[in-house]
Amino acid sequence: MKISFLLLLIPALSFAQNGTKEFELKGKLNLSKPIDWVYLRYSFGGQYVTDSVQPKNGEFKFKGNISEPQDASLITKFVQQGDVKPTREYVQIFLEPTKIEFSAKDSLDNNIVKGSKGNDEFQAMLGKTKSYNPKFETLYNEYDSLERAGDKAGQKKIEDAIEQLGNEMKETVYGDFIKTHPNSGVALYAMKQYVGWDIDPAKVEPVYNTLSASLKTLPSAKSLKERIDIAKKTAIGSYAMDFIQNDTLGKPVSLSSFRGKYVLVDFWASWCGPCRRENPNVVKVFNKFRDKNFTILSVSLDRPDAKDKWLAAIHKDGLTWTHVSDLKYWDNAVAKQYGIRAIPQNLLLDPKGKIIARNLRGEDLDVKLTEVFGKSSNTAGLQ
Repeated sequence: MKISFLLLLIPALSFAQNGTKEFELKGKLNLSKPIDWVYLRYSFGGQYVTDSVQPKNGEFKFKGNISEPQDASLITKFVQQGDVKPTREYVQIFLEPTKIEFSAKDSLDNNIVKGSKGNDEFQAMLGKTKSYNPKFETLYNEYDSLERAGDKAGQKKIEDAIEQLGNEMKETVYGDFIKTHPNSGVALYAMKQYVGWDIDPAKVEPVYNTLSASLKTLPSAKSLKERIDIAKKTAIGSYAMDFIQNDTLGKPVSLSSFRGKYVLVDFWASWCGPCRRENPNVVKVFNKFRDKNFTILSVSLDRPDAKDKWLAAIHKDGLTWTHVSDLKYWDNAVAKQYGIRAIPQNLLLDPKGKIIARNLRGEDLDVKLTEVFGKSSNTAGLQ
């Protein structure tokens, strides 16, 4: 299933620190098909690591270093049968700096893990998230049907229902786990899921503060704290941080140069499918309000050496406003300054540079601007 309004997210990486620790994962597999390779995928030093081994009599062993407890993927690649492409199975496990034993019969899902209290807690928590899958599946199917029928209003209702269900799952699964297991390494994983891509600092920070002092010293916890601090600076009611970045002609453009206008700061990229699908809505709104003291400043997260694709997308989508980028992909300086880890995202600023709304898409942007300029007209008439 796919949903067209899904955002494209920056890859979630853990960050290394001094004093890494070693783990050992030993396994015994008795699966329904012969195994060719076993892979273990986890993160270390800001990058994903994929280790591999060919099992002997179903047995394998991995050793490696991690800087903090974390989730990992254990993957089996089966021996190719004839011309049929070899299949794979995978399961999520939890790595800790200790000796862990993994065994599975018939299927990787039918497994027993010994030596890791964290994995027991992790699997119990995952089990609670899986209880939400049927509800999500029903909503996804309904959304796909409405999309095929072109029912925009119906799609919006389903989007809202999916968001509401996701928030419920965050609170009842991840939020509750963090509060009841503040010393567990799994709480750090849960915190990442709870924070999400668009942080509400007033909601998230109190939950973060319940983590134990020892967990807060870990790399991912420090990274989360930095994101929360940035979110405070970009919350509704805050004044947008100024920045300067070059436009399509290589000329520097500052956000402060737009002071006196309502400005939509729009984060996107030519390679981002959800962004390109949203662009017609943004064009419609721009054309409707461009003569009412409103404009747009788009910040592109296009890749290095892809200026031609950036310019082509601007032209093809009819984006006739100011565009800036340093062509550094997810390392775009403005995106990092504003804590952008998913696109499309946007901020609506008033003429003084205050953030008055965030992440308005589809009809919501039109509704908000209609409200804003209606209020502006009423205020003008009273003066």
